[in-house]
Formats: sequence, structure tokens, C-alpha cells
Amino acid sequence: MTNEELNQELPENYSELKKAAGRTADWRARLAAVEELGNWNHKQVIDILNRLMTSDPVYTVQEAAYRKLSAFGEEVTAPSKSKPELFKGIGKIMLRIKKSLPREHTYEDFKEKLQKMRIDIYDAYEGEKGEEFDKWLEQQWQSAK
Repeated sequence: MTNEELNQELPENYSELKKAAGRTADWRARLAAVEELGNWNHKQVIDILNRLMTSDPVYTVQEAAYRKLSAFGEEVTAPSKSKPELFKGIGKIMLRIKKSLPREHTYEDFKEKLQKMRIDIYDAYEGEKGEEFDKWLEQQWQSAK
């Protein structure tokens, strides 16, 4: 798709797409917003895609934004897949959640509490870890002391 083939105006549903791109607790909505916004070569869209490419915690979203920006002819650097921690102090956050539960709680209790208390963290790691999410989360639960 060349720049000439792309729409130069904003889509009618731009405000909804902008909101979806900013949903910290829904990486799938951000990804869908990137895919749709990527059909509109406009400065405001490019700004949103740049922000998602550089600061979204989920690599899949970053990569999609990078591909769309590249298709627009923007000079961008591919995002790095290796990141130490998506959220600063994740160990302390997990420990705090674990300590908020009864002593004999299960992993499922922990998982549910994390999802209720910190949907942003739950969602970002679910998106980042993919099929390995449950295994990773259970390791976090077991090691939180």
C-alpha cells in the first residue's frame, strides 16, 4: 500500500479509535485501533502510532504500530522485543496482592485478585507473554514471599 492509496483525512470514528488506542487495560483494543488507524495517513494518526510504538507495554502492539508507520514512509526504528520489566516493581506488586489474600488461597484466587486490582498489569503481561502467561504468572505467585 503506497502513501497515495492511503486516506489523507481522519476516519469518521477517529475519537473512538483514539480512545481504544489509549485503553491501558485492553491490549487487544489497542491492537485493533492500530490496525484501523493504519489506513489513515494523517498527522494525528501518526502521533498516536508513534506513541504506541515507543511506549506500549505489549510488543505486539508496538510492532503493529511500527509496521503501519513504516508503510506510511515514516523513518522509524523497530521496537525491541527484549524488555526487563513492563512495570517497575512488579515483584512488590505481586507480593502485595498475595499478602492481601487469605493464607490458604489458591493460584486461581491470586490470578482473579490481580485481574480485579491491577487489570493494566494483568492485561499487559497477558498480551506480552501470550501462551506462556499462566506459567509466568504462577511462577510470580510462587516466588512472591
